[in-house]
Amino acid sequence: MSAVLEAETLSVPAGECLVRSLVEADFARWDAYVLAHPKATFFHRAGWQRVIQRAFNHRTHFIYAEREGRIAGVLPLAEIESRLFGHSLSSLPFCAYGGIVADDVAARTALESAALSLARERNVDHLEYRNPEPVHADWPAKRDLYVTFRKPILPDIEANMNAIPRKQRAMVRKGIKAGLVSEMDEGIDRFFGVYSDNVLRHGTPALSRKYFRILREEFGSDCSVMSVLKDGKVVSSVLSFYFRNEILPYYAGDMPEARELAANDFKYWELMRRACEAGYTLFDYGRSKVGTGPWHFKKNWGFEPQPLHYEYRLIRAADIPDVNPLNPKYRLFIAAWKKLPLPVANFIGPHLVRNLG
Repeated sequence: MSAVLEAETLSVPAGECLVRSLVEADFARWDAYVLAHPKATFFHRAGWQRVIQRAFNHRTHFIYAEREGRIAGVLPLAEIESRLFGHSLSSLPFCAYGGIVADDVAARTALESAALSLARERNVDHLEYRNPEPVHADWPAKRDLYVTFRKPILPDIEANMNAIPRKQRAMVRKGIKAGLVSEMDEGIDRFFGVYSDNVLRHGTPALSRKYFRILREEFGSDCSVMSVLKDGKVVSSVLSFYFRNEILPYYAGDMPEARELAANDFKYWELMRRACEAGYTLFDYGRSKVGTGPWHFKKNWGFEPQPLHYEYRLIRAADIPDVNPLNPKYRLFIAAWKKLPLPVANFIGPHLVRNLG
């Protein structure tokens, strides 16, 4: 029997926690809790439940601990069942951060117990928490694969420019001298055209246009698209999230000519400049795999990598999954994928990547 209760009223001893399933009537108070909790992230927001259900048709299990009528902890979970990549329960697929956010040990323990019960009930291969900080030292983990890059945005625009290391600052100025301009987009079409072309050239399936449209619909002004243009043509674009005082550029793409124009550096500078003007105080460059091109790029901007701790409780599996493009067994697939025509890749890709998370 599941340890998760529906949202009916039950009486419990004072101080004890119930674990309930999130329903839409509770979205506002879930999000109020997330917004107020210092350890919560954009990826703990209730809207991800609808995003994952609508965009990927995956089963979600967003649960919260409640004590005396008040939320004391949250855990967003989603289930992916794939013949190719296995059966997982994760917090949270398609997101850099996740895991339990709770007020105290009792609330955390209640959510942990409910999640483990659910993982066994669903007979998954593993339960995964994408923690920004270590929680379970005894669980198998990917502790040296992913890092994140976060740095304060200074209150003065010129101070932010001067804080960029000299070499990368020169690249930003190169983009400015090349006549690049940035524009905020109402829709996702220009972004998707650049993004899907970019990931194809790297041999990676693209997420669907529908997914990005749903992100904009669900998160509204907290999800923006900015495009970089040269002589009216889009050469680079980025989709960003906003949470409290933070801006998180999360999905991006560049056309082949962007390298010569230094459009990538210009893009992130423009995003930082605009965020500074709007009063944001933290720039989250997002996660990268250690040693990859994006990892080096972010370090060259003066950001220090901070380890992420992806921890696994094995249920049926004997080992943690290794589904990422750095795995040598995917080299042939990547090489073949790069040769596909873009319309074909955009049609097939979403059916594959929806199961990767």
